[in-house]
Formats: sequence, structure tokens, C-alpha cells
Amino acid sequence: MTSATAPAPERTSAARERLLRAASRLFYTEGIHAVGVDRIVAEAQVTRATFYRHFPGKEELVVAYLRAQDAEVRARVGVEPQDPQDAAALLRAMVEGMGGEICRTGFRGCPFINAAAEYPDPAHPVHAAVVEHRAWLEGVARHALERSGHPDAAGAARTFMMLRDGAMVAGYLDDAQRASDGLRAAVESLVSAGGVG
Repeated sequence: MTSATAPAPERTSAARERLLRAASRLFYTEGIHAVGVDRIVAEAQVTRATFYRHFPGKEELVVAYLRAQDAEVRARVGVEPQDPQDAAALLRAMVEGMGGEICRTGFRGCPFINAAAEYPDPAHPVHAAVVEHRAWLEGVARHALERSGHPDAAGAARTFMMLRDGAMVAGYLDDAQRASDGLRAAVESLVSAGGVG
């Protein structure tokens, strides 16, 4: 993988996990700004004091939500292969995983794109968490394309991200299977155009 590592896990407790699970579900299904602390506390069945013991405020909870999403994606991607054929296979596996996500019941788009839309200020910690995740994901794609021998791995990785973003949005707004199939075909063309197996 790239040299960036996943952030250190936060201390865990049953109450913190309930807060994070409730917030994750609500933020994803209803939007971050649409959900208040009182609603999260009620859903998690904890007190406000417990909430504030684990999170200084809602923004810290939002960052924790995004970090949890990031950790899930990193776990799905796994270890980056060194063999060129395996590197091309990693890209294809990533696309298959994204396609499965897009076609999942209840899919409401990419949580990172959704969060960036609600927090457009680049200096905001929530926006910074989005940028960090996206830089990592683009780095994984770039490294796999480099390992596969793509002549413009950096440019192809940026294109990969745009294709991924488009599919994530189209999967929510349009026919999910068509978005998934389109992503698969476009990335296959991108990989093949670079002479990658």
C-alpha cells in the first residue's frame, strides 16, 4: 500500500460503539446535518453525558464515523500485491467490490462524497478526513497501476477516482446495475489502454 497508515483506533467501550453505530446509520441514511446529537443519543440509548465523555462534540463523532468507514474500506482492499498480474487483479477486485456496494439494498451513495458535500470547507476536520481517505484510495490505485506497468499510473489513478465517483453517484441516482457495469467496463478500458493484463 502507500506509505500512509490508517489512523490509530480510538478507545472502545460498549457505549461508544453504540453511539458510533447509531450515528453511522443515521448520517448515512439521513445526512449529517439533518441528524442532531439528541437523536443519536436516543438511538444509542445513552445519556448526553456519556456522549460527551466519548466525543467532545458532533464534529468529532462525524470524523470518527468517517474513520470507521475508512477502516472498513482498507480492510476490504487488503494487502497490495507486488506481482504485476496480481496488481491488475486488485484493481478489478476493487471495482467488483464497488459494484457490489452500489447494488446493495439501501445504497445512498459514497459516505465520503456525501460528507464532502455537507462540509465543503477544505480546512474543516470532516473535509480533511474525506481528503485523507480519497488520497489513500487514489494512492492504492496508482501503486497498483504502477506495478502493472501502466505508462501513466498517476493520470490513470485520477481517472479511476473520477470513474468511481461517477459510479457512486449514478448508482444512487440512476440504475445501480448499469452504474456498476459501466464502472467495470470503463476501468477495464483504462487498465487495457495502459497495456496492463
